[in-house]
Amino acid sequence: MNWIKKLHWQIIIGLVLGFIWGIFAPLYNLQQFTADFIKPVGTIFIKLLQLVAMPLVIASLIVGIGKLGDIRKLSRIGGKTIGIFVLTTTLAISIGLVSVNLIKPGEALPEATRDRLMSTYSDKAETREQAAEQVLEQGPLAPIVNLVPDNFINAASSNTNMLQVLLVAVLFGVVLLQIPGQKSQLLFNFFDALNDVIMKLIDYIMLMAPYGAFALIASIMTELAGEDPMETFNILSALALYCVAVVAGLLLHLLVVYSSIVKGLGNTGFIYFMKQMRPAFLVAFSTSSSNATLPVTMDCVTNKLKVKEEISSFVLPLGATVNMDGTSLYQAVAAVFIAQALGLDLTFTDQLAIILTATLASIGTAGVPGAGIVMLVIVLKAVDVPVEGIALILGVDRILDMIRTVVNISGDAAVSLAINRMEECSQKI
Repeated sequence: MNWIKKLHWQIIIGLVLGFIWGIFAPLYNLQQFTADFIKPVGTIFIKLLQLVAMPLVIASLIVGIGKLGDIRKLSRIGGKTIGIFVLTTTLAISIGLVSVNLIKPGEALPEATRDRLMSTYSDKAETREQAAEQVLEQGPLAPIVNLVPDNFINAASSNTNMLQVLLVAVLFGVVLLQIPGQKSQLLFNFFDALNDVIMKLIDYIMLMAPYGAFALIASIMTELAGEDPMETFNILSALALYCVAVVAGLLLHLLVVYSSIVKGLGNTGFIYFMKQMRPAFLVAFSTSSSNATLPVTMDCVTNKLKVKEEISSFVLPLGATVNMDGTSLYQAVAAVFIAQALGLDLTFTDQLAIILTATLASIGTAGVPGAGIVMLVIVLKAVDVPVEGIALILGVDRILDMIRTVVNISGDAAVSLAINRMEECSQKI
């Protein structure tokens, strides 16, 4: 029974028990009990992870830059990282388009089901549309303007401002390299010690992971079931082909693109990679948040995959914000599915527009649950598909969000491994 002492098995047990609870809770009228006494445990777990995310990014990135000791190395790593991110995102969207065009889930959706879904989720769809309108009203340079914080304390107080904190930490680390040795070393030692404290704190937080996973899945399943579990089952059945198209695309991207990066560029076995990343995958699945999972991802990549801290501390926080391959793939599938369901024919040019728009949108997609829906509205507007159509997919969005978050962090870890290997090879030359 030694296997049960391993953290990933404990989290899996928590997920399974949470799923079972979520199925039976509505049958015994335990929805309110779940909301009052079980869901808070999952909320506390997420908050604890978010609590250490920002300090971890700041400390590890500054320490990493100090260990690099050369600004040119940082710019080289940054260039390679962004280049691979853009490439994998483009491939993810292309795979998504192939999947949805082959399966054609929208054409199989009955008209009566379509009308019922549109009516049920129309209010939520309108809310997402309003949020997207606010993004579209911003100027073309708004993403660059928003990158620079006017108050670092305010920026660091929200996990949605990861890019702002990343920028400040990089600037701080680079400037420290310009300060005479003894003074700068004092600060580097402080952040190095702070980084060690945070990593130890993560170990303690992860002791709560099995209970947090149970609570999160139990509450999600209970909320999805609502008052009538059969209605939820009917929605899942109606959208089964759509879910198949999304999951098939995600699996293909994981098994083809990421395995090629891990084996070809990272010189690491893909099965070994997957095994070492299990705790992060399970937390990502439970929380549906790349940012909340970031501390666990960094722990797995640095301590289990043995990626140098100066690499992981830069690539992973950047990836948690801008490298959203799973979300981009989902946006491509969703856009074409909605068009098919509404009887619209997207041309080859329209689908090229989806690739471009979804790639750009992924950079602005915050690593928090549900943000991808807002960016989907922008993609739909780019190809003149009625945004009201997102009501068709909102019923299964949270379930698919859990799966695509796992793919998102897989990409961050795979690229970290690749950059680490490429840097090692360049140093030998």
